[in-house]
Amino acid sequence: MSIASAPLAVASPFVEIASAVKAYIETAKSAAADGITWAEFGELLVGLLRLSVRLADLLSVSGPEKKAIVLEAVAALFDAVADKAVPVLLWPIWIAARPAVRSLVLSLAAGAIEQILPLVRAIG
Repeated sequence: MSIASAPLAVASPFVEIASAVKAYIETAKSAAADGITWAEFGELLVGLLRLSVRLADLLSVSGPEKKAIVLEAVAALFDAVADKAVPVLLWPIWIAARPAVRSLVLSLAAGAIEQILPLVRAIG
């Protein structure tokens, strides 16, 4: 066994979740290229939550670490796609409100993780 085998075995699940989240966000960005509604953003958010919670649940890390991983994915989705849900005329307001909205979305996602986890586990 080479010295690199153990770190690779530990990192593998993290690489898998990072790759899956990246692929999801890239697909969401291409779908949102011409703009999306806030309802569509919500659908993307719930889909990403389901995916990342399911994958994070497979990791052998503590609950708070899993939650942090999922919230990082949510933050990445927000940063990549949320601007596409804002009409051009509202951009001056959006620039000022964006940090507060991002914080609100992350807070809502943190609460949603607790609700989604039992559902994901029940589905298998």
